[in-house]
This record gives sequence, C-alpha cells and structure tokens, in this order.
Amino acid sequence: MQVSFQKLSPVLVQLDVKVDAARVSSEVQKAYATLARSAKVKGFRPGKAPKKILSHYFAPRVNADVAQRLVDETFPAAVTEQKIQAVSQPAVEIGTIAEGQEFSYKARVEVLPEVESVAYEGFELTRPSLEVTDAQVDAELEGLRRENSSLQAPSEARGARAGDVLVVDYGVSAGGVAVPDAGATDLQAELGRGELLPEIEAALTGKEPGAVASAEVSLPATHPHPALRGKTVTFTFTVKEVKERVLPGLDDEFAKDLGDYADLAALRAETRAGLEKKAKDESDNQLAEALVRLLVEKNPLVVPPSLVERQLRVAEAEVIQLARQTGRPGAVPPELRARLQADSEMKVRAGLLMAEIAKREGVKVGDPEIEEGLKELAEQTGKNVAKLRAEYRDAQKREMLIGMILENKVLDIIESKSKIT
Repeated sequence: MQVSFQKLSPVLVQLDVKVDAARVSSEVQKAYATLARSAKVKGFRPGKAPKKILSHYFAPRVNADVAQRLVDETFPAAVTEQKIQAVSQPAVEIGTIAEGQEFSYKARVEVLPEVESVAYEGFELTRPSLEVTDAQVDAELEGLRRENSSLQAPSEARGARAGDVLVVDYGVSAGGVAVPDAGATDLQAELGRGELLPEIEAALTGKEPGAVASAEVSLPATHPHPALRGKTVTFTFTVKEVKERVLPGLDDEFAKDLGDYADLAALRAETRAGLEKKAKDESDNQLAEALVRLLVEKNPLVVPPSLVERQLRVAEAEVIQLARQTGRPGAVPPELRARLQADSEMKVRAGLLMAEIAKREGVKVGDPEIEEGLKELAEQTGKNVAKLRAEYRDAQKREMLIGMILENKVLDIIESKSKIT
C-alpha cells in the first residue's frame, strides 16, 4: 500500500491510497470463491459455476464489494501511517477494480487543526461583584413563608383579588364552536403572579364563587393545541372557589418549625449564607465565561465543521427537550439555531484550545480528581455518591466527566495567569 498526503485546508486533508495488484487479485479471487458457494446460476449446481460465468452475471457487485472492503481495511492503516487525527467519516472517491491491476482511491477527511501557539496569559478581567443585600434575604424568607402557607376561604364573601387562588372549570370556543379537549376542570390559578394571560386575569378579578366570566384571547401560531394555533378564541370560566393565602408569621416559632434553628436570627443567617454561596458560584461562572470568550478572541482557530455540527445537534436536542417539557412545540426557530450555531463553534474552538493548554501545562486527571468531581456532582444533583460512581463507570460518561474536570483545571491555570480585579 502506498499513501500520499495533501493538506487542503487547516482542517481538511486528502489521502491518495494505492493498493498493489497482487492484493487486489487475491481479494477478487476470494470474493468469487465465496460467491460461488451461494450463487444460483441456471444450468449449474451450487458451487459449480465457473468464474467466467459468475463474472458475467455478478462482476459489478463483486467489484463494488471488493473496493469497499479494500477501503475499509486500508483507510485506518493509512490514517495511522500519516499520523492524522481524523474527526469525521471520510468522503471517498473510489477507483475501478480490475484483477491483476492496482486499485486506488482518494479519501477526504476532517482533522484537528495544528495549534502552533496559544495566548492564555495576561488576560485582564473584572470579577462580577454579586453582593447579597438585606432585601434579597427578605425576599428569600418571604418565599419560605409562601411555601409554608395555607389556603382558606375568606371570612366574608368577596370578589377575587391579587394573591387569591381560584378553582375554576373552563371551556374554549373558536368562532362560536366549542373546541374539544381544550378546556379543563378544577384548575387552580393564582391571580397577580403572571401565571395567566392578561385578558384572563382581568376577567377573573373581582369574581365570587359561582360567577361565570369570559375572555377573548388571540393565541400565537405556536400554541400547543393544534386547533387553537393562531386563532382568536373565547375562554369561558365558572368560578368554583376563591381562597386566600394565609402566611405564617415571620418569627422564632416559624424558624423552629422549618428545622434545627434556634430562632429567626439563625434562619436569617443560614439564608444569607446560602445566597452568598449562590452569588459566589454565579460570579465564578461569569468569570469563567469571560475567560473562555477572551481565550477564543485571542486565538483565531479554524475548527472542523463536523465537530461544530455535532455540538449543534446536542444543543438543539436540549432545546427541543426543554420545549416539550414546558408544553411548547419541539422545534428550533431559525434565529435561535443561528445563535446555537455560533455558540457551538465557540465551544468547539475553546475545547481545542484548552486541550492544547492542558498538553503544554502537563495537566492530568487522575482517580483523586475524578472522585472529587463525583462528590461535587452529588452535591449539585442530590444523588448518592456511590450511585454516581457506578453510573460513571460507563466509558462515555466517564470521558465527559474527565473532560469537564480537565477544562476546570485549565481555567484555573488561565485565571492564575490573568490580572483580575
């Protein structure tokens, strides 16, 4: 086998491969020997048809099979010989097969770009300051009061107002015709929290139990219900219950009811500590994103389109899954896809640059780092460490975890070499 190498771009190469005539003849003969055992040719018993007859009927198929087999067998060896890091399936231009003659083919394949130098020192950044205010602590405590609140009917009959929770039945009609499966019974909805469309919120405000209310609403073309997309419809509500939310007092007893807190001051201190940790994590994440953006800006690098496409497919799948979970159509709008494309290209470029930095800095990921990464994952997900350890024995998942740890270590290196105020 003879292999010549041609670089067509920083991420695309062409291999010209030649297979000697003796090997071609051997493969052709083996192919006909295999075919003879199963081929059915009129006038001949199985396995008795001469090669000349088989060639007359089956030559195109045999030649195609032999050519494909030779490519499959020689291409990996050619890539290894030329020390190429292929990242895509090859686009192959196959030559002709003729017994006793040399066979040749051209294979174009995407490769990782050569990174001659990486600028990753002396970046100047400002770490985001995300201080926790008293107002944020108060808002968090109000959220806890709300989570531990109760609902009860008002002591005196009155119309519904912001903060009340209504239990309603409703139906939907379009052009005066009821739309099947578009309504619901015993739906709970709270006024004043932005859960309802403005027209519906206005129609239900002030209504008492037993009242009927209607609202006309123009729905978007992306509405989950096919019969309602892009139409102006009428919602008709029957108010069954009006309940007001009763919040517990913000005092020492409330704190003790929530857990092992001596008093309200202890609960407030714990709440502040939790918010400060979130603020630090958010500050770290924003700084890391800024470091990655600078790394990419300072190091223009051509990236293989196939890697970008692979990353884009992952991003699109995540968007579609999230859309379906929230009841929206599972499709990616063109403008969002364009943003995902740019983001995917940046991620691939950053990954290649960080891999090169890891190589230059001698960054390794061993068992202790993997174990620490599993513990962090357990904290983030609430899963048991032992369960995660078993889960990440899967080779693909383990490689993903190692990649994340490696990137974090590289980011730490870049941060240590940067000027951060």
